[in-house]
Amino acid sequence: MSELDLIREYFSHVGVARRDVALGVGDDCALLRVPRGFELAVSIDTLTAGVHFLANADPDSIGHKALAVGLSDLAAMGAEPAWATLALTLPTADRRWVGAFCRGFARLAESHGVQLVGGDTTRGPLSVTVQVHGLVPGGTAVRRLGARPGDRIWVTGTLGDAGLTLRHLEAGEPVSPYLRERLDRPLPRVAAGLSLRGLASAMIDVSDGLAADLGHILEASGVGAEIALPALPLSPEVAGYVDSTADWTLPLASGDDYELCFTVPPDRCGGVEALAEPSDCRPTVIGVITEKPGLRCIQADGGDWRPSRAGYDHFAEGG
Repeated sequence: MSELDLIREYFSHVGVARRDVALGVGDDCALLRVPRGFELAVSIDTLTAGVHFLANADPDSIGHKALAVGLSDLAAMGAEPAWATLALTLPTADRRWVGAFCRGFARLAESHGVQLVGGDTTRGPLSVTVQVHGLVPGGTAVRRLGARPGDRIWVTGTLGDAGLTLRHLEAGEPVSPYLRERLDRPLPRVAAGLSLRGLASAMIDVSDGLAADLGHILEASGVGAEIALPALPLSPEVAGYVDSTADWTLPLASGDDYELCFTVPPDRCGGVEALAEPSDCRPTVIGVITEKPGLRCIQADGGDWRPSRAGYDHFAEGG
């Protein structure tokens, strides 16, 4: 297939048909209409084989995850997803692979009202870059800056599942369907992010590990935090690992959770508790923002626990 064949056959009609798209796939640029009174939230992520997904990963799951990581960024700002562009580098133009990739991408796009409006295809080592665009009413985006002493710290869902999955796979051990789904097809918490506009004082998505990502909120806001390790929401599998090893690295420092971490003033916490979220996304209070800088992780006996690393870093030695 030629590049033009790929675009016509697989990418011309991915996602929903939005009325705010004046011109989508097929020209030099897309033409998009930003509604009056809204701000445009934009994020871009690149996924490469062997780093963000296993080289032999199901292409349907790669397509899903390529879009999910960007939608998670929009969720963290309280932005409603609208459009996406895709740059796909392929070793070969394999119809079956591209078709499965597009199905995974399109399924998630349709569930969040996203239209693919442009992109690029090239030949080379497998790599996927997706830029997402979302809309948020002017002045209402939730930023990392805004946490204040006394604010409660919350997270959605459970932590450490993807990290445990990778450990099992690297060791050649069996992986439960639940854990594999958490690694391959994370669910961006878009509905939760939209619900938290006006409630959360600061927010971030947990992609590089809770300690690292909460640390970004603390740095931006000029505050510190204390979190209670027994309060961290864990799946039975991760809880069993922590119980047997006394090692909190998975829920604190493994990446690919794609949950939301956010802070809320005490007088607004009732609003968070009232949110009607699915049980697998229900927010949990894990700590409090403090004036003293730094992150303190408190064990059940009141002692401190210090992670050996804060989170995933592409350029740090050993990741």
